[in-house]
Amino acid sequence: MATINFYLDKADRKGLAPIHLRINCNGEQIKLATGKKIKADEFDKKKQRAQGLSVESTEINHYLKFLEDRADELLHQSAKRTFSQETIKDVLTKHIESYKKSNSVNIVKEQLTLYGKPFSFIDLFAGAGGFSEGFLQAEINNKFFDFIAASDINENCELTHVVRYNHQLGLNTEFLRQDITEPDFLENLLLKIGDQKIDVVCGGPPCQSFSLAGKRRKFDKKDDLFSHYLEVIKRLQPKYFVMENVKGILTKEDGRIKELIIQEINSIIDLKEIPLLVSFIKKIKKENNSFLLDSIIKSIEVESIKKSDIEVGREDFIRFVDNKFKQLTPKIADYKTSKTDSSINTIRHGFNMLARTKEWEKLKRSIIKEKDYCNIDNDTFVDTFTNFLTQISSESVISQIENAFAALNVPNEFQKDCADIISALKIYTASFDETVEMLSNLCTTDEQNELQTILESIRLYKIEKPFVANASNYGVPQNRERVLFIGCRKDQIFFSEIPNSVKENEKVTVFEALFDLDFIGNNQEAHHYELVDISNQFNGTAQKMKALIKRRSIDGKINMKEGKTFSEWSKEGRLIERYKPKSKPFYVKDFNGLSSGEKYFDLLNNHKTSNQNEEVVNRLQIILKQGDYKMAQCELEECGLNSNKRNYNVLKPDMQSSTIMTIPDDYIHYNSPRALTVREMARLQSFDDSFVFQGKRSTGGNNRKTEVPQYTLVGNAVPPLLARAIANEILKNIE
Repeated sequence: MATINFYLDKADRKGLAPIHLRINCNGEQIKLATGKKIKADEFDKKKQRAQGLSVESTEINHYLKFLEDRADELLHQSAKRTFSQETIKDVLTKHIESYKKSNSVNIVKEQLTLYGKPFSFIDLFAGAGGFSEGFLQAEINNKFFDFIAASDINENCELTHVVRYNHQLGLNTEFLRQDITEPDFLENLLLKIGDQKIDVVCGGPPCQSFSLAGKRRKFDKKDDLFSHYLEVIKRLQPKYFVMENVKGILTKEDGRIKELIIQEINSIIDLKEIPLLVSFIKKIKKENNSFLLDSIIKSIEVESIKKSDIEVGREDFIRFVDNKFKQLTPKIADYKTSKTDSSINTIRHGFNMLARTKEWEKLKRSIIKEKDYCNIDNDTFVDTFTNFLTQISSESVISQIENAFAALNVPNEFQKDCADIISALKIYTASFDETVEMLSNLCTTDEQNELQTILESIRLYKIEKPFVANASNYGVPQNRERVLFIGCRKDQIFFSEIPNSVKENEKVTVFEALFDLDFIGNNQEAHHYELVDISNQFNGTAQKMKALIKRRSIDGKINMKEGKTFSEWSKEGRLIERYKPKSKPFYVKDFNGLSSGEKYFDLLNNHKTSNQNEEVVNRLQIILKQGDYKMAQCELEECGLNSNKRNYNVLKPDMQSSTIMTIPDDYIHYNSPRALTVREMARLQSFDDSFVFQGKRSTGGNNRKTEVPQYTLVGNAVPPLLARAIANEILKNIE
């Protein structure tokens, strides 16, 4: 049994004594300098720890405990029982060097080769930072991206970003932790951005409400995130924006959601061109329906109002239409009827509701949050909430007003006035595209042609259709299909697809991505890499398995002469030279640990397996042997190892994985009856090993609604290599 302790060496001229680590085993002794110094009277020799409660003492003690744990793990918890002094020194020295490098200040002289043209970007719904990571890997013709800010609502997302981009990479990137639906989100984001122009906005609004893998829920609080994302686009007016989403968005409600998204993007207009359109409408107003055209003008002008004043503009629009109804009321009803008739009161009160849309939206947002917090779904409460939220929507209020008009006995001569009021109200909720369609219907053929010319100049972004990208086409060892909506500002070069990086027969396999991590068993955690002997592991199929390992360029293209293996790229890192890490990777449990210096500088992070009991291991062994969960059902039943679990995905070493989600138990390792570690899932997503996922490893139950542990961070992320391909295509075209 080896003993591990710390002792002080001779003090220097400043009275600070170096702290050394000493290991004794069978008469042999290993001594290592920890890199830390302390005054002798501040060190408790018996406890072998710094005394006091200062931040410095806390950090030293955490560091010493970290080294002690890693030495104990190496000597007493490893499968190996014999170590050379060189092996022990090498592993522990690497831990020490990681710590020393991360706690020293270096001034690096910038090289001429690092100069170039930066383009700024922000990452919304950032999660772990898949988009962020990929954009910092991109560089074309000395053009690259400058990471300005990111945003998400969860603390662990912020922690992971702060550690990666501020501490490890040394960037000044800001992070805004706030719900994008909150009224002051945009103003707070602008404060983070400052006076910097944003060239690209990227992000993937979470859309579990129409995910193919999730439940479809009406009035899910995530349903409205897209419109808030577009509000950011309208304000920042970037040269390009990218919205990533699940493939299910293409078929939701028979494709109507997809069309609505395209319509909303086309409705983002160049405010400088609004006077041109207004002048055109005023010109045709002389010979046409004056009230409807005035309504269209007011609706379009609302688009140019500052966000802080937009509610005033909307209320003014409703009062304009309401005034038309007030003028009409004496013509269609006598005084007594106008005061007592329920239909007229419905119309009148409906106007009041529409004029206070902002207040109703606040109420709606609060109810949806409470509904979500209380997990109201698939119960007897849900219909009541759904009906109420439906009733207070502007669309529903307008529908009630329309029904009320239909219930009135309006003389024929005033039927058109009633229809015009309803049309004007529909303009209130219409997108710019829908409003333009109404306008077009009021135009002659020649006027329609002139209108089309104006629209070409007034639409700020061009987008034709969404693009379906499979991550495996870009060097990611995973068949993950995602939909990309790419908006191109009218003054930029248009593109709508991302060219594939690899051919079908060149795709990266699961084995390539994971083979060098396959030295860990059930309920184990590894903090450094170990050599994997493929010949011993695979016996007769070793040559076949070795043949799967290809040398590649960073994007997955086969390059047997100068390339690296996928695992080598993962260990070395894919960031461009200017963003190479300034410190070694480290892990912290939370923000308190970050501020108190309780950092874990491991050589390998996030590589821990679950503690699965014997029954689970036996079940997984049978499924692994059969190669498919459904094919294993009979044998599982015979052995009494049935499971209520819907599915298990058995990884195939010579293929790509299925879409990586957030629950590790959904996957079975190709060579062992166990679930995947966070690091293995990160490899399948194409994250570098130096990217450390912070905070809790996993969570369960209702905590999944509020917590974003490591597995969720990984599973919800955009694969960095896919993001890199998108970023490079933007850099090729951006001006």
